[in-house]
Amino acid sequence: MEFYRKDLSNEQLIDFYKALLIPRMIEEKMLVLLRQGKISKWFSGIGQEAISVGATLALKHDEWIMPLHRNLGVFTTRSMPLHKLFMQWQGSAEGYSKGRERSFHFGNKTHHICGMISHLGPQLAIADGVALAHKLKREDKVSLAFTGEGGTSEGDFHEALNVAAVWDLPVIFLIENNGYGLSTPTHEQYRCENLVDRAKGYGIEGVQIDGNNILTVYDTIKGIRDYCIANQKPYLVECTTFRMRGHEEASGTKYIPAHLFEEWKEKDPVINFEKYLLHEEVLAQEAIESIKQETKSYIDEELVEVNASSIIINTENELKDVYADKSAVNGQRSTVKVIDNADLSTVSYQQSTDKRFINAISDGLKQSMEQHPNLILMGQDIAEYGGAFKITEGFVEMFGKERVRNTPICESAIVGAALGLSLEGFKVMMEMQFADFASVGFNQIVNNLAKIHYRWNQHADVVIRMPTGAGVGAGPFHSQSNEAWFVHTPGLKIVYPSTPVDAKGLLIAALNDPNPVLYFEHKALYRSISGNVPDEYYEIEIGKARVVQYGDDISIITYGSGVHWVLEYTNAHQDISIDIVDLRTLLPLDYEAIKASIERTGKALILHEDTLTGGIGGEIAAWISEHCFEMLDAPVVRCASLDTPVPFNIELEKNFLAKARLEESIEKLINY
Repeated sequence: MEFYRKDLSNEQLIDFYKALLIPRMIEEKMLVLLRQGKISKWFSGIGQEAISVGATLALKHDEWIMPLHRNLGVFTTRSMPLHKLFMQWQGSAEGYSKGRERSFHFGNKTHHICGMISHLGPQLAIADGVALAHKLKREDKVSLAFTGEGGTSEGDFHEALNVAAVWDLPVIFLIENNGYGLSTPTHEQYRCENLVDRAKGYGIEGVQIDGNNILTVYDTIKGIRDYCIANQKPYLVECTTFRMRGHEEASGTKYIPAHLFEEWKEKDPVINFEKYLLHEEVLAQEAIESIKQETKSYIDEELVEVNASSIIINTENELKDVYADKSAVNGQRSTVKVIDNADLSTVSYQQSTDKRFINAISDGLKQSMEQHPNLILMGQDIAEYGGAFKITEGFVEMFGKERVRNTPICESAIVGAALGLSLEGFKVMMEMQFADFASVGFNQIVNNLAKIHYRWNQHADVVIRMPTGAGVGAGPFHSQSNEAWFVHTPGLKIVYPSTPVDAKGLLIAALNDPNPVLYFEHKALYRSISGNVPDEYYEIEIGKARVVQYGDDISIITYGSGVHWVLEYTNAHQDISIDIVDLRTLLPLDYEAIKASIERTGKALILHEDTLTGGIGGEIAAWISEHCFEMLDAPVVRCASLDTPVPFNIELEKNFLAKARLEESIEKLINY
């Protein structure tokens, strides 16, 4: 192994050695603790330390890194307190994730480290978003994301590289090619000769280097960092290395040929760098032994500080930490009027305009762009074209292409990039062209956006607009009501307006909220529903239902298009006194409003456009049965669409929709 120090001083070389040594010695200690049962799981990076350490040394301390399992050297080189890392690994409440996450599945904004999720690939797109933030702020910075050779098989890898290339982002993608993804060797992972060759397919530069040589890694990443900043371009780096232990300790290494261990033992990054320092007389053997002893003492001292006490269960705190508190996130809320139910029912607005549902959404988005200079809009065809439904038409002229961004068809990468922008203080609205297409960004939504605050106290200031629903003859893949996919996921907020005034106010509230919000907007309502909408900038509070009308006979609890179906039925059946509750927010639900309605009538019908099985109606019905049983004069009735995909033919679609069974359901409940 050849080392080239270039202009590095002896002091720097010694610092590099210390940085390289500490993750090795920590790991050796952790393996002892694992055998003693003091930690439950460990993913070893022994043999790969030069990559993590060298790359981190090459970056500025305030440049984000997205590490994975085997990147202990990132955490130690960023000088994270070791005793707190020990607490993290032991699942202590004093760790970085309060005992909620394992080993390296956590991040810390102070140290500019973004916590991974087990799916690996999504880290790359977050780096895209961070790099975009630097580009927008005109900062000379990069972001760096790690992946393994196995992770390059994931779609997220390809989406992230494509977005970075198309948007000319200063981001470094670093592949640690250690030969195996768990037990699967590289020849079963890909057929290209080298992974770095994939850079050409995306029109970016790439290089393959010896990942066991710390000076090579440092010098290469340092030079690439300069290139990315100067040229505002991404770069792909493949580091060849070897995993000297199992994927994780329980998996063992029996599937790896024994001769590979002998070959790679000769390339050990720590031992070889030691030999180099001895040969160059940068350090003597006595000095090396002294450094090792100092490191051992430091590790032992930090371990003594670890609080071994058990987790104290506090259910209230567990629930509270699912969402970021608005008031605790600086600069996330502008001064804005909140319009409540009383205002909606009694106030005659002096400055208001009759607007269609679609125009109210556009108005709310436009005013939010004016209120928040850090708000970025992203989506397919939303720029000059104005979006599939023309909601952002004219926005490019008003706010420019940096803030109104067309995206490649890479839903997963764009959701990830939105999260990356949020790490750097931006607000993001992503338009999912159709709610149906959220399936290809599902992982980023439910595992990254939704869980990040609970996991390591990092909020995700992202709104995803979801054009949803049937009634327009668009068939199975453009008409689904898929809100129930997400209502099950703690950490998300789900809003679903039915009127223009709510459409504007809920969108503004969503954009002012530091948590991830999915904003469902029904396509059939876009141009068919109009109403009086205040011209001012205002919010409708998320989590509060609206009583559309009071009644005595039955309660109908609904949202979205269901509200208009019920009003149509009510107008035709004046003899029935119907209490109508428009939920408006599906997560969190306004249980108080539901209960109050049941108290008024004693009979409940839950109506939604989504299919029956697994729809939110089942959850609400169960809650009513559990909490309002003594108020009920009849069983809870659900009215939903058929348990089939949404058909294309208009007549078939009418039969599919819950509206076709609404009258029958009401009569069943009235006559019970």
